[in-house]
Amino acid sequence: MVAEYDLGELVSYKGIAGGIENTNYFVTLNNEGLQSEYVLTLFEEFSMQDMPFFVELATWLADRGLPVPYPAKDKNGIALKKVKNKPAMLQNRFSGHHLEQEQLTEQHCAAIGTKLAEFHLAASDFYLRRNAHRGVYWWRRESLNIQKHLSTDDALLLQDEVQRFDQLLADLGKELPLTVIHGDLFHDNVLFDGVEINAIIDLYNSATAYMLFDLAIVANDWCRDANEQIDPAKEQALLQAYNNRRSFTEAERSAWPQMTQTAAMRFWLSRLIPAFGVQQQGRDSSEMVIKDPDELKAILLYRRANPSSLPV
Repeated sequence: MVAEYDLGELVSYKGIAGGIENTNYFVTLNNEGLQSEYVLTLFEEFSMQDMPFFVELATWLADRGLPVPYPAKDKNGIALKKVKNKPAMLQNRFSGHHLEQEQLTEQHCAAIGTKLAEFHLAASDFYLRRNAHRGVYWWRRESLNIQKHLSTDDALLLQDEVQRFDQLLADLGKELPLTVIHGDLFHDNVLFDGVEINAIIDLYNSATAYMLFDLAIVANDWCRDANEQIDPAKEQALLQAYNNRRSFTEAERSAWPQMTQTAAMRFWLSRLIPAFGVQQQGRDSSEMVIKDPDELKAILLYRRANPSSLPV
């Protein structure tokens, strides 16, 4: 595959641990004595027909100054490849490091608030649209499929949250701003140098959806404390920084408490599925990284009991 690019000769490659939905490798190339670093991603769930959205989105965002990996093009100008009969892309590798949950500060939360607003604004006129593959239709279906594995209380909680979001759609759905969102911007999908963001990675949950839903995903993860509650100072740093770049609408102010619950529910559900070994088309639960569903359940319960508000 490397020979198809004009980037140099292969020096080494190494698998990257921890991928849930894709298989990734660090790739080192040598071009006339200069070494450069790339990431090769093999997509386990998507077909070749699914991929143009992500190829174009990454290029679009990078062209607008967002620090996202973008696909290299081969000698014929082709970015999307096939490896082991799976879609694949070779992308630039950023420097920087991941932070652990307990290392996140108000400054880090403010930094991602600013970058997320810039992401949303840059993507707002992107010319392709995509429905989330784990969006509202998915959680309506999977919340029913998982019920037999859950306690009565958990099954009722899950269904209540699905119904609450449906009510939110009915009340405010047409008023909430849409864009192409990241869709999975947990703290381990950002590379830092100090408090500066070097890269936002893993765009493969991106879809046309509510800006506020994306922000709620970030708030539930980045602002979580050691007791699985929300640190108000971190959350306000995040929300104020976002608002400084893109002002919230009145509809968003009304929807925010429920959106934080919905975001917690969505990831609680997506963690429950592999935890119970439930098989889904295109995914082998036995090979998936299993993350603790109770973390997101705790955040969901906290959000229901302690609604927050957006800054004015």
